[in-house]
Amino acid sequence: MEDNIICNCMQVSEHEIVDAIKNKGAVNVQDIMDTTSAGTACGSCIDDIETIVKRERQK
Repeated sequence: MEDNIICNCMQVSEHEIVDAIKNKGAVNVQDIMDTTSAGTACGSCIDDIETIVKRERQK
């Protein structure tokens, strides 16, 4: 489900991360952090963000 909250600290959903990849030029975890703020607080979601980035870049 793309509406899953991936980053609880910053309340960033999977949909927002996918949008950053597809429409805002994000190509890695740092880009996602810069674009959405996901992963910038506690960092526990970074592995999940990396998984989404890899999945979306394979499409």
